[in-house]
Amino acid sequence: MIFLGIDPGTRRMGYGLVAKNGRETTLVDAGIIKIDSKDDLGALLEIKKGVSELVAAHKPALVAIEKLFFAKNQKTALQVAEARGVALASCLDSGAKILELSPNEVKMGLTGFGSADKKAVLKMVRLILKEPALEVIDDASDALALAILAADRYSSKL
Repeated sequence: MIFLGIDPGTRRMGYGLVAKNGRETTLVDAGIIKIDSKDDLGALLEIKKGVSELVAAHKPALVAIEKLFFAKNQKTALQVAEARGVALASCLDSGAKILELSPNEVKMGLTGFGSADKKAVLKMVRLILKEPALEVIDDASDALALAILAADRYSSKL
């Protein structure tokens, strides 16, 4: 089964795809949905298109998306919330099941420490996926962490 993780952002949105077969979780793909539009409304359309294409192409059993946490900059938080909402709507439009996780839940679930830094998350992603040379942007490694947890949570309910 395929699992998709999405790390929301306004100008780039991280995604990670993993496959779970029994106890083994493997890397399918990871990257960012790059946003070329300079205006906010155009960016939202690009997010919708990018997420819809990922879901249509891979038909994930579950999509994990990061919840928003408190942000000091309210304008940025609102923009990320809009982008996250568009990503959620795109997934729901295609019938995908959604799992929402906070950043601390992801860090705790992957590293055992809710305040782990991005390097620790990437290290665990590499270990779990058996990809020691994996080099991805932070947004994609966070998305892979979400996908790994989605796979684990889904599998534990079977």
